[in-house]
Amino acid sequence: MSDMLEVSDLRVTFGGRGRRRRDGLVAVDGVSLRVAPEETLAVVGESGSGKTTVARCVVGLQRADSGSVTFDGQPLGPAGRRPPELQRAIQMVFQDPRSSLNPRMSVAALIGEAWRTHPAAAPPGDRAEALHRVLADVGLDGDVAGRRAGDLSGGQCQRVSIARALAVGPRLLVCDEAVSALDVSVQAQILRLLVDLRRSHRLALLFISHDLGVVHQIADRVAVMRGGIVVEEGPAGEVLGAPRHEYTQTLLDAALDLGVEA
Repeated sequence: MSDMLEVSDLRVTFGGRGRRRRDGLVAVDGVSLRVAPEETLAVVGESGSGKTTVARCVVGLQRADSGSVTFDGQPLGPAGRRPPELQRAIQMVFQDPRSSLNPRMSVAALIGEAWRTHPAAAPPGDRAEALHRVLADVGLDGDVAGRRAGDLSGGQCQRVSIARALAVGPRLLVCDEAVSALDVSVQAQILRLLVDLRRSHRLALLFISHDLGVVHQIADRVAVMRGGIVVEEGPAGEVLGAPRHEYTQTLLDAALDLGVEA
């Protein structure tokens, strides 16, 4: 199966002066990753490892100094310069479910905003029916549609965020620490939801996390980042069960309950 998303030799530097920015902080240093259709790649690492910067480059929120990001062989530039079909194809679910939604807007308005932004994905006919379908997909009752985001729990907000992404028919969800701000019991519910949605909507996931215990529950493959580079990559069972790099072993030791055999 050919790769859908390909990140090649990506480099991102923050700060510094001049075109080469030699004095800046190298956040991502030659990272290459790939994601096949309907596959989940987890990118893990501690804070400052560069994993979120890679995710932001994929969705077009961060410009790279060099390297490339392609989707179905098409180069991806900044979000505002992408063709509409590529903007729809890659959607992001952010870490903090509350801050990613306007607390004064109703759930119906938030989903409707996604359809206004991507009119080609807007459902024909009765949008109320379509709205209830997308809410049902993420485990929410239709009566949530009239409630304001600020009145919802953190778990409900994250379900709404996922629904808003699903509403435009994406093929890749980029989940940036999408469960780290939630209680442990709610984390498990959202992880199960993402696994189910991947199957029912035939999605690929780029799942960013610092927690290998969480990654074990969702990933097909794992890439471990440290200091802006990928230090280890492979099938989840191999990386988590028999890590080759000492840093991966350090992350494993820090996981409270990985649930796999070493």
